[in-house]
Amino acid sequence: MCGISGILSFEKNKIDQRTVKAMANTLRHRGPDDEGFYFDENIGLGFRRLAILDLSSAGHQPMNRGPFWIIFNGEIYNYLELREELKKKGYQFSSGTDSEVILRAYEEWGEDCVKRFNGMWAFAIWDKSRKKLFVSRDRMGVKPFYYYVDRSRFYFSSEIKALLVNKEIKASPNEGIIYDYLLNGQIDHTNETFFEGIKQLPGGHNLVVQIPQGKMEIKKFWDIDPDNKLEGLSDEEYAERFRELFIDSVSLRLRADVPIGTCLSGGLDSSSIVCVVADLLKKEKIEQIGEIQKTFTAAYKNAEYDESAFAGEVVRKARTKDFYTYPSGEKLYEEIDKIIYHQDEPFSSTSIYAQWNVFRLAKEQGVKVMLDGQGSDELLAGYTSSFSAYYAHLLKSLKFLKLLDELSAFSKNYSNKKFLGVSGLSPKLFLSYLLPRSLVQSLKTRTKTESVVLEETFSNEYQDRHLEVNFDPNDSFRNFTYLSLRKSSLPALLHYEDRDSMAFSIEARVPFLDYRLVEFVFSLPNDQKIKDARTKAVLRNAMHGIIPEKVEGRLDKIGFTTPEDLWFRTVLKKMTLDILGSKSFKDRGFINPEKALEQFQNLSSDVNKSSAIWRWVNLELWFRKFID
Repeated sequence: MCGISGILSFEKNKIDQRTVKAMANTLRHRGPDDEGFYFDENIGLGFRRLAILDLSSAGHQPMNRGPFWIIFNGEIYNYLELREELKKKGYQFSSGTDSEVILRAYEEWGEDCVKRFNGMWAFAIWDKSRKKLFVSRDRMGVKPFYYYVDRSRFYFSSEIKALLVNKEIKASPNEGIIYDYLLNGQIDHTNETFFEGIKQLPGGHNLVVQIPQGKMEIKKFWDIDPDNKLEGLSDEEYAERFRELFIDSVSLRLRADVPIGTCLSGGLDSSSIVCVVADLLKKEKIEQIGEIQKTFTAAYKNAEYDESAFAGEVVRKARTKDFYTYPSGEKLYEEIDKIIYHQDEPFSSTSIYAQWNVFRLAKEQGVKVMLDGQGSDELLAGYTSSFSAYYAHLLKSLKFLKLLDELSAFSKNYSNKKFLGVSGLSPKLFLSYLLPRSLVQSLKTRTKTESVVLEETFSNEYQDRHLEVNFDPNDSFRNFTYLSLRKSSLPALLHYEDRDSMAFSIEARVPFLDYRLVEFVFSLPNDQKIKDARTKAVLRNAMHGIIPEKVEGRLDKIGFTTPEDLWFRTVLKKMTLDILGSKSFKDRGFINPEKALEQFQNLSSDVNKSSAIWRWVNLELWFRKFID
């Protein structure tokens, strides 16, 4: 994991070296181990290194082989296999890095080389002989790539704040994205950002800039195939194949030359990773883990938000060395400015603060790579809202008997779980998955707490914005999971995880997003995701006997969260009142300050509106940090 940045001029104008160096210095937290630069007639490349593979100077970047120069952020997990394949074709290697493998792969296979990579990446290759900049971002968009284009130059970086170093790039707010955020909590759902004119390359895409023409072309190199369906197998056969792919994914992500640890919330996803790593340790010594695996957990005194009892079950079974952190509203208040700086853009809730603390704790324990369960909820329909989406699909598909069986199982499983009745299978949510998304969006703009407080002029201008996907026209549930994975949920979570981990110079790896596993899961029948009113059916079956029984049987959903509603009523109350009453907040023109203040003053433990309130607060603090 590293930080990359650069400027490509379409004209024969020399690049200001001081600016490129300033951009790279802004990314120092992403790569504290080394820095490097390359300057030529039309281009300047900057690099900050977080050394993970081959810690020697042989891994220095920008790296070149022949006319090709690369700056690379991420990891290619199958680099060893690719290197052997390239050696047989006559290529020689002088380092033990995956960066060199990318260069040789590009030399051999051109732009199609990325189709052979299994990993997470954002890289730029300057092809000096062809005067071409080739850029690629991994399939799922785990690693970030931002860019800005004007009439004479192409600017790019791992983080937006590095782009803002350039005096040619003005920090202006993107009101359409602000609307999406305030109404729905969405970020990273399009290629736009909160900064007007600054865009991100979508996951699974390449970008090519050719000079002197300045022609830019973006091409998709990967997506999930809706026609790829695997049917007719038993639950055991599906689980066996899932287990094989998942174990291999975890095993590949243990390739490193630095210490490795694991995030552990106590849920199905992180517990599966921890227990698989523990089983691998029984079979072979993994030097980067040591004799005992280290796990890191966020815990709370409030039992409603605390999963440490489940984490403890995993610790005992996997025999890990467990470390705990205890996020608090007081500490969040002290650090909020720093977090906003690292995130670059507003975030949808304070839940990222739990993860922030976990990565800080790992840093303190000398860990440099962390495995995390991100992506499983979107891939395997793990959120409680998935029930409404699935049952609406069964109704639309006229599968009445199956729907009745599921509803019967749901009533038995969740009869005493009030929160699921509200968020998982409420009539309002169920109806929303039966209606067209455009109509649902229109209703939201009239009824949601978030929309009620929006200024009318602002709301009217952007109320027609909504996300649409048509992944599988015959299966609304597959559309729902695809939307969650590619647009509405996961991209934002990957954004948060990248910035949280990089703030502490830690590389976060996500085994559930191995593209082979993603393609396999999307080929499965829907009842391998939800069956008998239990989410993540195939994962539960695959991990049977591997994870603790109490964790396998969990039906609730918490994850890395925070007592946000409680904090707003206590330690964050004064700060929030000050912000909602400030002149700058009133003058923005997005939110009606009187209505927002009324909503906040009526906040109670019975009606949780903390997510909407956080967005009002966070947006104002972001403006003060980046725009004003």
